[in-house]
Amino acid sequence: MALNAIDGLLAREFAQKSRLGAVLNEIGDVVSDTALYLPFGFLPGVSPMLVALVVTLGIITEMTGVVAVQIGAQRRYDGPFGKSDRAVFFGALGLAFAVGLTPGVWTQALLLAAGGGAIITIIKRARGALAEAR
Repeated sequence: MALNAIDGLLAREFAQKSRLGAVLNEIGDVVSDTALYLPFGFLPGVSPMLVALVVTLGIITEMTGVVAVQIGAQRRYDGPFGKSDRAVFFGALGLAFAVGLTPGVWTQALLLAAGGGAIITIIKRARGALAEAR
């Protein structure tokens, strides 16, 4: 996350932004999230379907933010469960497993809450884009 933020900051600060960079950044974000988070579904006791749902909703969340540009709004980052929030969520989940917590009902509940947060984020981004484009 830090390297991603620094990359964007340096591109803006030193006038190195490019259309190719914007495309690669958005695609890279979605691909890296998918590659990092889908493996959680292979852990015993973790629902692969819920992990896949949260990852899919994360992709839709980012696409909603990007699509705003197509309707004349700025790239949208609003909502409670954006890229950074997903990174913290899955990082904390991974840390919990690393220190010995066993996946269980609590894991499924957290994944459902993450899915709900993603849905709220999608709605906020879509509404924000539509309001700005008016």
